[in-house]
Amino acid sequence: MTKIAKIVLFYFLGVFGIICISVFPRYFQTSGIADPLNYFRELWAFIQTFVQPDKWVYTVPRSPGEFSLLGTIWEPFIYSMQILLGALLIGFTLAFVFAFLTNFLPKNAIHIVKRILDFLESIPDIVIAAVLQMLVIYVYQTYGFELFQIATYREDKAYAGPIITLAILPMVSLFKILLLMIEEEFTKDYVLFLKSKGIKKFGVLVKHVLRNILPTTFHHTKVILWATLSSQFIIERIFNVHGFSYVILESFTPMTIAVTLILLFTPFFLVFQLVDLWTGQDLGSLQSEANNNRVSLLSAVKYQLTRLGKINWKRWKPWKPVTVPFMTFFRHMKNWKFAVGSLFFILMISYSIIYSITTDNHMDQARIIYEEDGVSIKSTPAHPPGVPFLLGSDELGFSILDMLTIGAKYTLFFALVIAFLRVFIGMAGGVLFSFGLDRKRQNWIEKIVDSIHFLPLSLIAYILLRPILIEQRMGFAYSFTERIIFEIIILTILVVPLTAVLSGNEMKRVLNTEFIRSARVLGGSNFHIFWKHVLPHIGPRMTILFGQQFIQVLLIFMHLGIFNFFFGGTNRTFGAIGDPPRSMTYEWSGLIGSTTHALSSGKYWLIVWVLLAFILSIFAMQFIIQGVKEVQQTKVGVIYNMRKIRKKRRNYQAGSEYDISPESFQMVNSNRKANGAP
Repeated sequence: MTKIAKIVLFYFLGVFGIICISVFPRYFQTSGIADPLNYFRELWAFIQTFVQPDKWVYTVPRSPGEFSLLGTIWEPFIYSMQILLGALLIGFTLAFVFAFLTNFLPKNAIHIVKRILDFLESIPDIVIAAVLQMLVIYVYQTYGFELFQIATYREDKAYAGPIITLAILPMVSLFKILLLMIEEEFTKDYVLFLKSKGIKKFGVLVKHVLRNILPTTFHHTKVILWATLSSQFIIERIFNVHGFSYVILESFTPMTIAVTLILLFTPFFLVFQLVDLWTGQDLGSLQSEANNNRVSLLSAVKYQLTRLGKINWKRWKPWKPVTVPFMTFFRHMKNWKFAVGSLFFILMISYSIIYSITTDNHMDQARIIYEEDGVSIKSTPAHPPGVPFLLGSDELGFSILDMLTIGAKYTLFFALVIAFLRVFIGMAGGVLFSFGLDRKRQNWIEKIVDSIHFLPLSLIAYILLRPILIEQRMGFAYSFTERIIFEIIILTILVVPLTAVLSGNEMKRVLNTEFIRSARVLGGSNFHIFWKHVLPHIGPRMTILFGQQFIQVLLIFMHLGIFNFFFGGTNRTFGAIGDPPRSMTYEWSGLIGSTTHALSSGKYWLIVWVLLAFILSIFAMQFIIQGVKEVQQTKVGVIYNMRKIRKKRRNYQAGSEYDISPESFQMVNSNRKANGAP
């Protein structure tokens, strides 16, 4: 009963968090930072309304009608769940089948499969949806055969397109995880024992390996579900699915947001919690225990401040924390993958800054292009590639190449900044988590943070940023600087709890090793242990986490771009015939908003080049991540440096003064006789 009571408590904490998120749009629209206390007044007023079911009504702006909220959103919610569950079922089933069959391939073929999975994992969901829609349109125009419905129209609902597109992400992610886990399981002693008894690989895999990895695999599916929910928010937009995201965008009232998110949160939360209860496993107990002698967070903070006062700051070199990362960076540049990925970002951002300074953000524009006779019209916006610009133009005639060049510094630089803040703040929280809390409180925090996996990140970002980034008839509610700062803060805070728990668990793993216990016995303080022992060990893992967060930020930029939410603000024109929404900074997601129009009109160049720019950026970061892994594996001996091995082999073959040969014995014998030895 105690465990059930905890599940109920965590559920209501999750619901309260959803209510807090639902109130933010109204708060930003009314008072915002001018009156911070007004948020709590808005929150309390909404809670009083929320506890009265008769006030759960569905309203649409500029419409006087009011409808039952649950009656209105129930059918779209079921529609979304059918797509989501169908995609998860197909994706997970194919992942298990492919992972099972791949283990019977030769090692070289398995290596190729892993590289293909790395490639597919780097392809954004928007690209997959766009390619599938273009394929269906091409097949229909060429052969007159429709593979599947690419959009919902009135009562004719689209199922196959959204399900197939959404199933690719969980299939690739789980396939990759299963391959790694099965490979690790086959290295254990019990597998060697089973093989020695004559049991074939098929029997070992089915009866033992798969059964042992299922519990861990189930917990990995939470992260996959989190990414899939965010992708569904975009897939529904691209395929015109009137699901849960549609009702939120159409109404966008705190009540609609709260009830819809609670409906989405409840089933997944209960399923995962009940499975944990049934298996008797606590996610917190899966991590190693460290430092159980702390009492509370407040006492932990006081303890750390006391230790800081006892540090001999004269011996501390303030320039070392700055020089060490640079030295580490240059050492990693010896790895060609790390070097290629790093140079991509350095050159792209540098060229964008130089271009903006030298040309004052100039963009070529061509409204109408005439033939040589000066009368006949050759092209109108959007101009195709080569006429008159290399990559073509947008619908207003601006050069896409110039827009990509100007926007590179905003897209890449601020994505790097947000990713760095997520990891840095998360690591600071991880220090308090691992050093300052006992196991019981760590488990509580893990359970609370775990609920974030059941809410789509892109949808939450949309809800919080909509009143900030979209220009109204009266102009923006916040200045350009405030909009950038708010977006950085919101996109950072949304993930900091997860990165804090993740980095904290990494620190706990290091703190549980034998050499840390020896350091404590020798009198090492927490500051000394963290700085000298923990930080060097988790540094590579934090670098990999930084790369993963950067890719996630780029995906959020792309998702928000589908809804014309651009970094720094969306410039709109109002009137009978208005121009398309434009980005204030010309960052890359400003071109993503034309995805639906580009696919329906056949003007592929409106999105192809910007999608290619995003893909290249993701590939570059994947190169950096892979380079860091290879450098770390080389240090521990998993990967051998073949250049050094060949050099030693050549030196050995050439001989040295320490080589043993008959001549060396003769030389020693002559020296002994010269010294009068018998």
